[in-house]
Amino acid sequence: MKKLVSLLLSGLLLVSIAGCSSAPKTEGETGTTEGDATTEVLKIAGLDGGYGTAGWEAVAKAFEEKEGVKVELQLEKNIAETLRPVITSGKNVPDIIYLSVGSEGKLTDAMVAEKQITDITDVLAMTIPGEEGTVQDKILPGFTDALTSSPYGDGKLYLAPMFYSPCGLFYNAGLFEEKGWEVPTTWDQMWELGDKAKAEGIALFTYPTTGYFDAFFSALINATAGPEVYTKLMNYDADAWQLPEVKQAFEIVGKLASYTEENTVANANKDGFTKNQQLILDNKALFCPNGTWLPGEMAEAPRAENFKWGFTALPAVKDGGDGYSTTFSEQMYIPTSATNPELAKKFIAFAYSDEATKLFIENGGAVMPTTTASGMLAGTDNELYYSVYDNGAKANAVGFAAHDAVEGVDLTSAEGIIYGTVNSVVTGDKTVEDWYNGVVEAVKKFN
Repeated sequence: MKKLVSLLLSGLLLVSIAGCSSAPKTEGETGTTEGDATTEVLKIAGLDGGYGTAGWEAVAKAFEEKEGVKVELQLEKNIAETLRPVITSGKNVPDIIYLSVGSEGKLTDAMVAEKQITDITDVLAMTIPGEEGTVQDKILPGFTDALTSSPYGDGKLYLAPMFYSPCGLFYNAGLFEEKGWEVPTTWDQMWELGDKAKAEGIALFTYPTTGYFDAFFSALINATAGPEVYTKLMNYDADAWQLPEVKQAFEIVGKLASYTEENTVANANKDGFTKNQQLILDNKALFCPNGTWLPGEMAEAPRAENFKWGFTALPAVKDGGDGYSTTFSEQMYIPTSATNPELAKKFIAFAYSDEATKLFIENGGAVMPTTTASGMLAGTDNELYYSVYDNGAKANAVGFAAHDAVEGVDLTSAEGIIYGTVNSVVTGDKTVEDWYNGVVEAVKKFN
């Protein structure tokens, strides 16, 4: 299920770069001395998690050879517990931290709130080691503008986007070929297809649980309101939440409720969610929002004859408009107390190189958000999903800006007022107006 996969994908890596001298080491110094030569040491401590350790081992070796430094890896299952005291003490603080916003323990969130993260906007203009292009040219559009990368709304980059997983609408491409149906690119086309499918006893839509609406609804609201308004929404701007183009996203979900498979709500829980996913494989529903883990999760499930996974971004609001595909990504950043920020920036730039991107893919399957990554997936099952941005979709990142909790207000959990209310809208227990007004009032409490 997505929550489990999100935990597996939430990696933590700490990178510390320090020089050494030929004098005896004191606490905090790192390095090796061979004769009269001094070698800088790049210390990487991180989580032995869902992607394993092979990718980082391969990239570390490549960086050693390219830069003439020594890389020492410390990869542990409980690395967050091991390193939290180090960060808290302020002694021997790493030069790069690789830890996702929202990860367990909220260490990155706290550092963002306390403004302990270095502005790395200049990394975007850096030439990637071993290549001719810049980092800015290599990163997919939309990734550096998200609050997970630019958390203060000042247009500057603080957290470099790393391994990502696209989310969108999954469907049976085999069924579409059989029926001669086109995948909708606008919501008007979606409603037309919904009517065609209904005539054949097929629902247009289903969803595993309301928790999946974090990816679905955020991409939808980006499409209806646009990225500038979306940024305001994620910063709790109560006026922005009351704009008609924002309410339009709620209304689209309300209309989609009438096209949702009738048993969806009953199975939209931790025990029954795979039954909703099975509806796509059985041709009982056309579209289901999910992430790249879905095919693996349903690998052993029965399916209709000629079944073939299809994947698309959410439709645009109108012809020529932007369609969005949410991406869950990880981040790395440089603490303000880092010892060697310039060398740390060079390492970040190298992480976007074709060399590093290929090594991460081949040794664990982690995919960097680069313009060349999808091409390296040619011939694999992941090619379809990761090429969504190459085919015109805009990347959308989920996540409100860091904010102190407001007692009694749950905006974004699977049971929260934004996503959790969807079940009640589908069943008709609440109207779209009730849902929308409730969200607006909840957001006002953050101001």
